[in-house]
Amino acid sequence: MELEILYQDDALIAVNKPAGMLVHRSWLDSHETVFVVQTLRDQIGQHVFPLHRLDRPTSGVLLFGLSSEVAALMMPVFAGREMHKTYHAVVRGWVKEAAVLDYPLKVMLDKIADKKATEDKEPQAAVTAYAPLATVETDIAVGRYATSRYSLIELQPETGRKHQLRRHMHHLDHHMIGDVNYGDGKHNRMFRENLDCHRLMLHASRLQFIHPLTGAALDIRADVDDVWQRVMTTFNWSPSLLLNA
Repeated sequence: MELEILYQDDALIAVNKPAGMLVHRSWLDSHETVFVVQTLRDQIGQHVFPLHRLDRPTSGVLLFGLSSEVAALMMPVFAGREMHKTYHAVVRGWVKEAAVLDYPLKVMLDKIADKKATEDKEPQAAVTAYAPLATVETDIAVGRYATSRYSLIELQPETGRKHQLRRHMHHLDHHMIGDVNYGDGKHNRMFRENLDCHRLMLHASRLQFIHPLTGAALDIRADVDDVWQRVMTTFNWSPSLLLNA
């Protein structure tokens, strides 16, 4: 397969990562053979250096450096507040107003990489701005309710904790659709059976930052996939809701 290239120059390249594709090899998925890093390297004929990560089920903008020097220059950009990330998600329930959630998250340790680390660390600061874009009420019964309600939301994380957006929405009881770790199985099943939606409805739509070499302001956007488009059409949500982010 070929990855959709969203931006490329002599220093950086960005692709639209498909949902379900790992960024690089992982002991957690040792049986997998297809990864973004290797696929992109083979596609453009040179090594690439991941500058951040997206979880396997998340789609959207994924940025790479084309040299270790550029990767080093970009590290403080991602570590600080100079990188502006915009995500979109479909969640259960009606999100009625925009807000900022400041809710610290417990450190999630890797079973192998962090096996010698202590598990009694203090929760880390985690801040997410979110806003509702559209809502819908369907006549499909889920659980004890005769209808089901969902929201399309925009999220902008101000910190970068593991699974931050999914965990924050879980905390607010607006579980992301398709989230098998923190979501609601009844609603996930409704989307699978009625909308043929078998993915996490979380998409990294946009990255905005200053180019480390040229000083130019970059604004890189990624379109949603067919599954997203089908859900949007079914709920009569206009594609412009995502484009106007």
